Amino acid sequence: MGVGPLVVEVLLTFVVAAVVLSQYGNWYRHHLVVTVAVLVAWYFSMLIVFILPLDVSNTIYENCLQDHVELMSTKHLRAVAGSSVPETNFSDAALSNIPLDDSNETVLTTPAPPALECHKPWSLVPAGVFPVFWRIVYWTSQFLTWLILPLMQSYTKAGDFTVGTKLRSAVIDNAIYYGSYLLIVGILFLYILLTDLGLDGAKIRAIAASASNTWGLFWLVLLLGYGLVEVPRSLWYSASIAHTLHHSYFRAAKLSQERAESNERVNDLLQSMRALGGSVGPGHPLRSHMDVIENKIPTELLDRVIRQAPLDSPHADVPSEKALVRLHKQLIKALQNQRRVETQWVLLVEKIMALEDTHRNAISHDTSFKHSTPPRRHYIISYVYTPTMEWLWRCRVRGYLLRALAVCFALVSVVVVWSELTFFSTNPTISLFAVFVNLAKTNYDYFTIEVISSLSMAYIALCAYSTLFKIRVLNLYYLAPHHQTDEYSLIFSGMMLCRLTPPMCLNFLSLIHMDSHVIKVRTEETHYTQIMGHMDVIKIISDGFNIYFPMMIVALCLATYYSLGSRLLSALGFQQFMCDDDLTTDLIEEGKTLISRESRRRQRMEDNAARRKDFAERFGGGESSASMYRSARQRAEELVRPLKRDDSSESAQLELLGGSDSIADYSSRTTTSSLTMDDDLETGHGGGRMSGLAQYSRARTHKPDKGLFDDV
Repeated sequence: MGVGPLVVEVLLTFVVAAVVLSQYGNWYRHHLVVTVAVLVAWYFSMLIVFILPLDVSNTIYENCLQDHVELMSTKHLRAVAGSSVPETNFSDAALSNIPLDDSNETVLTTPAPPALECHKPWSLVPAGVFPVFWRIVYWTSQFLTWLILPLMQSYTKAGDFTVGTKLRSAVIDNAIYYGSYLLIVGILFLYILLTDLGLDGAKIRAIAASASNTWGLFWLVLLLGYGLVEVPRSLWYSASIAHTLHHSYFRAAKLSQERAESNERVNDLLQSMRALGGSVGPGHPLRSHMDVIENKIPTELLDRVIRQAPLDSPHADVPSEKALVRLHKQLIKALQNQRRVETQWVLLVEKIMALEDTHRNAISHDTSFKHSTPPRRHYIISYVYTPTMEWLWRCRVRGYLLRALAVCFALVSVVVVWSELTFFSTNPTISLFAVFVNLAKTNYDYFTIEVISSLSMAYIALCAYSTLFKIRVLNLYYLAPHHQTDEYSLIFSGMMLCRLTPPMCLNFLSLIHMDSHVIKVRTEETHYTQIMGHMDVIKIISDGFNIYFPMMIVALCLATYYSLGSRLLSALGFQQFMCDDDLTTDLIEEGKTLISRESRRRQRMEDNAARRKDFAERFGGGESSASMYRSARQRAEELVRPLKRDDSSESAQLELLGGSDSIADYSSRTTTSSLTMDDDLETGHGGGRMSGLAQYSRARTHKPDKGLFDDV
């Protein structure tokens, strides 16, 4: 009893939000302010989903108490008025018009009967807690999504070099964004003034909340129309190893092309930076800005651009600050994209190799799982998770389990679609969610009510959020796991979650018939609905859009089922995975070739490392681990020294020793030429002047402290 369950769910929700954010964001690379803002946005959005079932059970209990009080009051009034008062639909005005004497007044003012008929829920929250809780959660999330996060999002992608100029760029970037919303708000206020509805503080808050909910409902229906079909279908296809393997080959072919494009883009920007850096030497007014740009580049890339051949026509004019700002902004985006693509390529190759192992073991007659590359596991895990257990799980049990889960999810999707079509009906037997909740309500089974509400909302949130996490808008918005999501995409996801969750919860309350403004039946609403309000001020939206627009979910589900969106994107040139498409087959074969080549390359690297380790253990003593990472010249010298015995040229060992002089001479010439090239770059010889960039690269011992919102 008490606030214990509420506190436990609040803490568990925080853990869930932090864990999910850690999988997508990078707490060490991203700045604290961005991480905290996104965490609060995700946390408050998930809080609404997790805490609303408690509000539902508490509201049902309060309705039960109120019904018993009205029933007892009706019985007393009938005894006073000679049984002329009807038993139902008593209002406060009707009760105040009945003449009562002193004795009758003592009867009517007797305390309410004890709540023996209404069993208290196990998660009963004291009165007054939920109103304060919902005000803090809802209005904080709305303040973040409409004011703070848009400015922060523009701030993170700005290429300016000072806080003031970044803020100015962020405000200018959001001018059109806020201007469109001000136009919509102005139209709403004009409509209200023309209809003589009057305005006060409560109505203004209701308009703001309802406008946000209407916008969120529009996107919620679009996301649910895709997720309700795609989530069960993706689980069903995941059970097929062959289908998953072909889809992974397809992704590998597309990711390889994206990888090449990202590397080419970074090289172009590095060449542009070199051209600009040749005109910005030490002591130049813009040198500090150039240092900021060079700090964003990894050391190996900076060394590579220094040693590249000079451009044929380098920039002769002194660059402007706008050119450096544009270059800075483009480099931030390109480097983040390159790092994300490289990480995804490594993870995808490992996944495909594991799938190939599973496919090969599934068609073999041996019941012991065999890996192409021995996995590195703890000995305890290897003892429990034996090759036989691994074969049973990966080749037999996992597929049947995924198919069973896909069937269950498909049935829930059908229930959601049916309830969306009929939630405006006052008949509680049409909406299946309302039927389940009412059955548990008659038995005062509050735990079952909370379980049904939690599972239903969790599935709806899963379908909506999974679609949101899969959406990719070119390279501007892309949520990539394994800590590869940039700050811009994280902030965008926080904005979308804050805008989608409130209308999603209001929509669920309508499905279980706990929104009196939708089903037009008097009922005690949850504290969440009382804080959120309704769109009663503008009838065209409350009686039209909010009621009938969710019916569009049927058309969207049918379009997703027949893959109309994927076919349209393929026709526009954005190739999608289509089983009956020739181009998809070609990309699958291309991906298979790329993975085979990558697998052979990794195998050669492992063989070379094993040979070096074996040689080091035989001849290098205890320095085997260190010798694996030495330079090529040092390894060549080590190969020669143990074989040196005398000056006889008839021995094979001395032939190798005689060749070592040429190796040493070649190494010295290479070092000399490299130093000469660096000197040419510093002094301006060779057609290019890179004094500032070369000296800075050599003198850079540590990066300066990052600013408040630096990206990398």
